[in-house]
Amino acid sequence: MQISIVFSFVSCSLLVSAQNKELKYKLNTDGSQYVKATFLNQVWIRYNQNNPGTKIDGYAESQTIDIGLRRTRIQLFGQLSDRVFFYSQFGTNNLSYNAVRKQGLFVHDAVGELKVASDYLSIGSGLTGWSGLSRFASPAVGSILTLDAPLYQQATNDVNDQFLRKFSVYAKGKINKLDYRLAITKPMSIAQSYIQGIQIAENTYFSPLPPKMQYQAYAMFQFLDKESNLTPYNVGSYLGKKNVFNVGAGCIYQEDAMWHTDASGSDTMLSNLSLLSADVFFDHVLNKEKKNAITSYLSISSNDYGLNYVRNIGVMNPANGGSVNVFNGAGNAFPAIGTGSTAYAQLGYLFGDSLFNKLGTIQTFAAVQYSELDLLDDPMLMYELGFNWLLDGHNTKMSFNLQNRPVFEHNSENDWKMTSRKSMLLLQMQIMI
Repeated sequence: MQISIVFSFVSCSLLVSAQNKELKYKLNTDGSQYVKATFLNQVWIRYNQNNPGTKIDGYAESQTIDIGLRRTRIQLFGQLSDRVFFYSQFGTNNLSYNAVRKQGLFVHDAVGELKVASDYLSIGSGLTGWSGLSRFASPAVGSILTLDAPLYQQATNDVNDQFLRKFSVYAKGKINKLDYRLAITKPMSIAQSYIQGIQIAENTYFSPLPPKMQYQAYAMFQFLDKESNLTPYNVGSYLGKKNVFNVGAGCIYQEDAMWHTDASGSDTMLSNLSLLSADVFFDHVLNKEKKNAITSYLSISSNDYGLNYVRNIGVMNPANGGSVNVFNGAGNAFPAIGTGSTAYAQLGYLFGDSLFNKLGTIQTFAAVQYSELDLLDDPMLMYELGFNWLLDGHNTKMSFNLQNRPVFEHNSENDWKMTSRKSMLLLQMQIMI
């Protein structure tokens, strides 16, 4: 019986796929009840100018060329009845030449959801990306405009969550032009995080004490076309298929989430995690015949992680050793998250839907992150330039990206100053269905 069900699902899905590029199995005649599967694979080919003092397995290396799997994901979700929806996602991230091998797929999402009042209110629970703060705190990774999402918005990524997913009870819905999400979360144990240990110091870290509940919310007014809230993941670019203008705001709060010592080092001080953000997303078709379009996004945030908290991020870091005098750490890392304020902006332009006829079209983009972090003596400025070659929309695309980042080092006055800049050139191939 089970084998016949699987065979039926695969056969029907492949038939639908050939027609509509979907792996979808209808559970009733009108298709309002269904089960659907998707697949995503993102391969990175990269040249990186490593941060000063970088080492790989103990050997100094000033530059690195590597290939890796940035993301491989499988989604399985569906509407089981008029009120019951489930969503699951499995996959792996950041599998590169120096990563742990055969790490396998792990659970990203596993959620059950009940529709309470039409589109106005649904509630659900599980391991989920329904979180607060900002639009790209939960990005739809297959439709990102730039090569990667603004990762600083995934504010606690892998510290007390699992790749931004959290054990939560959430509510979501739409009331006229208002789209909202609320969540109450039990943070994961700091002792199980590979981002930081259970250390305490004069500057703040996440506390390993039994965590108190975390509260988060995000709401946006959708002035033009309404966006889907079927899943928590927000689209990066609609490629001329929608006219969207949203203004949003959000927050995350957790009492006593952080700890540090006093100046003498003898007493433990606890502080709250308090993050605030506001953003604007605009995606607009310029000419209906040409189908050219612009995509833009602006976010401003004020983040209080506690005294002088800063976290470096090096996506799929090609290195594993660095100099203690370089604040960034090794490889491609730079200070992206911390106590202070951050402004982020991106802009993209789509050259219609068939610039090269059957060979697709081009979408150019640029992005910048500017952060004033309390611990650093200079602002942090990172910028990116690139383009997407869209052979079949987001389903098949090649992306080229140049990222330039600052390097901060310790000087004789005991300050963390920007001393140089490094670049990373990256080619991504994305396949999705």
